[in-house]
Amino acid sequence: MWLSLREWTGRFAHFGISAILAVEECDMGALPKPMTIDEFLAWEERQELRHEYDGIQTYAMTGGTLAHAAIQINLTSALSRHLEGKPFRPFGSELKIRTQAGIRYPDAFVTCTEGDLNATIAPDPVVIFEILSKSTAWQDLGVKTIEYRDMPSVRRYVVLQQTHRAAEVFYRTEEGEWVGEFAGADSVLAMPEIGIALPLSEFYRGLALP
Repeated sequence: MWLSLREWTGRFAHFGISAILAVEECDMGALPKPMTIDEFLAWEERQELRHEYDGIQTYAMTGGTLAHAAIQINLTSALSRHLEGKPFRPFGSELKIRTQAGIRYPDAFVTCTEGDLNATIAPDPVVIFEILSKSTAWQDLGVKTIEYRDMPSVRRYVVLQQTHRAAEVFYRTEEGEWVGEFAGADSVLAMPEIGIALPLSEFYRGLALP
């Protein structure tokens, strides 16, 4: 059974995610004028750490856990193997993507658009992956879900758990609605947008997780 975005966020009220939906409707007139995306990119070049930007606030990209790193390696390796010979290219978190609101560094994503080899922003992601952690859950399951939904090229967004083998999967239906599903440990993750289907267990290979 699929759920609309507003129904889906109700499942994660303990992360404070339900409040995220109010951001789309609030009046920002009283707040200081935020940086433009171009101003942010110029600012980031002067920083030692990479940063994400949601159009209002910047967030430093710091180190993660061993589980996060292992899942990310499994994820990018599996995508590379299964997409070989197809007109799609997977990338890890080294590259930025540009949303309508700001700049993000997804843990992995797939694009079918060739870009400039010197570019630091990848064009037109089709499927995006994030690996959930407690400190970023409110973004990954809240504001990023809205940002990625609003990108015309994005057809699917997968949020992988790092404490157990499961995922929250958001995708665009043929009618254009953005809906969510839960994928359990034994699920096969169908991604018709890029022509593959992968057992969720591939992303957790070598990890003793429930």
